[in-house]
Amino acid sequence: MPPTRTIEVLPTPEGLFHAAANNFVNVGTAAIAARGRFTVALAGGSTPKGMYSLLAQKHARFNWRQTYIFFSDERHVPPDHPDSNYRMANETLLSKVPIPVSNVFRIPAELEAVPAANRYVQKLEAFFDLSPDTVPRFDLILLGLGPDGHTTSLFPGSRALKDASMVFANWVDKFKSYRITFTYPVLNRAAEVMFLVSGPDKAEILREVLKPSPPVNYPAQGVQPSNGRLLWIVDQAAAKML
Repeated sequence: MPPTRTIEVLPTPEGLFHAAANNFVNVGTAAIAARGRFTVALAGGSTPKGMYSLLAQKHARFNWRQTYIFFSDERHVPPDHPDSNYRMANETLLSKVPIPVSNVFRIPAELEAVPAANRYVQKLEAFFDLSPDTVPRFDLILLGLGPDGHTTSLFPGSRALKDASMVFANWVDKFKSYRITFTYPVLNRAAEVMFLVSGPDKAEILREVLKPSPPVNYPAQGVQPSNGRLLWIVDQAAAKML
């Protein structure tokens, strides 16, 4: 069935951070009540960073011990590198809440790109106890939207758009570097996907991506959970052309 798509528009970036953090907590609380654990994949970028900081400040008492953190993509850099998505999430959130270190599954991007992707596939298979030819069902996956319509590290024209291996070492020509990224089979198996979009520089691409019945011209449009909720939380500046 097609995903249930919801668009929430908040007046300010701060309002967006609050709405996203509240949804994170609500989805996590429901998942823990239903299944005893909350599985979530974090995103990089400045907008998720604002939400992570708020989560650390306002929700330290959330049930972090039954929360399991993964990453939807990573730059091909070591975990202490300034560009590392893991480093950003660790500095703004993970190091500030009582989550066990064993509950955090970072992408081992200090390895060569292909082995790093393969190693992360093995982590997913082991944690979710996957049988052959199945993919994990995350309770929540966080995503952002790039000005070219990319999300995670699924960039226009890149090989990862047609790959089905769960995690792919994607060469991004405009950066002349690899990105390690979830692929559509993982994104579209999630129980909920939450896009966070902020700022006037995202207004035009947001309008294009959210057009009714659009042709699929942008990678973000390929995120269509097959049996889940698709939530867009955006601020007024990003939504001004909708």
